Amino acid sequence: MAELQEVQITEEKPLLPGQTPEAAKTHSVETPYGSVTFTVYGTPKPTRPAILTYHDVGLNYKSCFQPLFQFGDMQEIIQNFVRVHVDAPGMEEGAPVFPLGYQYPSLDQLADMIPCVLQYLNFSTIIGVGVGAGAYILSRYALTGLTSSIPEMILGHLFSQEELSGNSELIQKYRNIITHAPNLDNIELYWNSYNNRRDLNFERGGDITLKCPVMLVVGDQAPHEDAVVECNSKLDPTQTSFLKMADSGGQPQLTQPGKLTEAFKYFLQGMGYMASSCMTRLSRSRTASLTSAASIDGNRSRSRTLSQSSESGTLSSGPPGHTMEVSC
Repeated sequence: MAELQEVQITEEKPLLPGQTPEAAKTHSVETPYGSVTFTVYGTPKPTRPAILTYHDVGLNYKSCFQPLFQFGDMQEIIQNFVRVHVDAPGMEEGAPVFPLGYQYPSLDQLADMIPCVLQYLNFSTIIGVGVGAGAYILSRYALTGLTSSIPEMILGHLFSQEELSGNSELIQKYRNIITHAPNLDNIELYWNSYNNRRDLNFERGGDITLKCPVMLVVGDQAPHEDAVVECNSKLDPTQTSFLKMADSGGQPQLTQPGKLTEAFKYFLQGMGYMASSCMTRLSRSRTASLTSAASIDGNRSRSRTLSQSSESGTLSSGPPGHTMEVSC
């Protein structure tokens, strides 16, 4: 019998007649942390996300992902999705050596570059494929909720999910304003600074607190309602007015300007201004109520009620200077 020998066979699927290798387009875009290079394969599909890859240390997108995406059985996938291969700064083929003293971006900053890539390509969603350091970068990106473009992220900061899902005329207006802003790059820098803010470390009764009169306003459907409530619990109750506005989202100055104006008049009166100002909107409201906000431990040290007189139709309140919660 002839000796059997083990033969390793590599399966290859050649191009069909008339097919040509897929064209790649390489782009570079400036970000707050330097330039980033990425290569795009395929044509965007309106109803499908893009596949975005990020390579590991010591590799670039070709050495890390080319064997996978050239594998025969992968072709069915790549024919249905546009792919974006991101090279970490200085890792792309032919990249020059960074000058002495160059401060390489942190992995968090590399994650913050991804929205710039998506904004440049006008992609709203991605399927991330990362290896090693690249997997960390994509994970950090996902943890910040960056599953959409910069305008959509900012809209999610400004308005509640209920408001966004309703897609009202107001939402459409501000989506158009932000999306087509000529200074969108500058807006992104401001957005990044906001996301890198430090905690104010307020402490009721402590050294770090606001000693001036404060009016906190938040809609009852606002995306950051809990944060405002927590802030109120850490401020001096004798100096703080807390307005929680019913049927309002993240921008009450846009959706409830009348009620906010009325509350602001009360705040000014509490500081000794506009004593003779006419209060009309809240006076006519049958749902207006005012109670002291709870302290951190849940105990109410003071109580104050804003009531509507059925006879006179006017509102009466105690002396200014107490923490208060207004629902209107």
